[in-house]
Amino acid sequence: MKPVKHTLVALIASALLLVLWQVGAWLLDSQILLPGLAPVFRTLLSIVAKGPFLVDISETVGRAFQSFLIIVALGSILGVLGGNYPLFSAAMRPFVTTLKAVPVMSIILLAFIWFTSGQVPLFSAFLMGFPVMYVQVESGWRSIDTNLIQMCDLYQIDGKDRLIHFTIPSLVPSLVTGARISLSMVWKVIIAAEVLTVPRHGVGSRMQLAQVQLQTDRVLSWTLVAILLTAAGDLLFELLVLAGARAKRAVDRRRAG
Repeated sequence: MKPVKHTLVALIASALLLVLWQVGAWLLDSQILLPGLAPVFRTLLSIVAKGPFLVDISETVGRAFQSFLIIVALGSILGVLGGNYPLFSAAMRPFVTTLKAVPVMSIILLAFIWFTSGQVPLFSAFLMGFPVMYVQVESGWRSIDTNLIQMCDLYQIDGKDRLIHFTIPSLVPSLVTGARISLSMVWKVIIAAEVLTVPRHGVGSRMQLAQVQLQTDRVLSWTLVAILLTAAGDLLFELLVLAGARAKRAVDRRRAG
């Protein structure tokens, strides 16, 4: 019953936002400042119908996917090392602290000096998402129950069995939390970097070009596309986590039986 209520509340809140948008458009009465719902959705349909739309979407999704995979892989490996070796953690601390403090725009602008416009979003998203993943995994490793470690040592559970049945399950909550937060950051940074650097293809590039031409309806249309991409990415992640949890329960039931 609760999921139904939550869905209903989300739908009502979304409808309220659309109503406020339309009311604001009526009050301002300016297509440049804030076009209404009808013009924006007409523009959105025209954008979707054109060939470059799929190329722009695929480029943005590809950059986000690559950056996310690198963040998860490198953040997990270095996070485990940081949690296991205090000296390594101390060496990583200035790097992680600096990345957490540097403004996103500064990283994007510096990356634009160092890399091509197509590489900037990937690099910038990695630098923004990596500290989150690293800190989560490092904290997760340090919070592993020492009694379980002693039990593994006592029963001489080592190698592959220890990794599969103890280490990975203990880190799963931290891995999922870090990945979820990093994924949300990746979408925002990727599109922000595309807006500033304007690569040949990308959702952010189309938003910037529309803004230069004062096509507010196109800016809002591409913004809706960005929101849908982010929501779809988050939904896919949640489905994968849910599928993994169900698979684990099924394996546990078979072993218990």
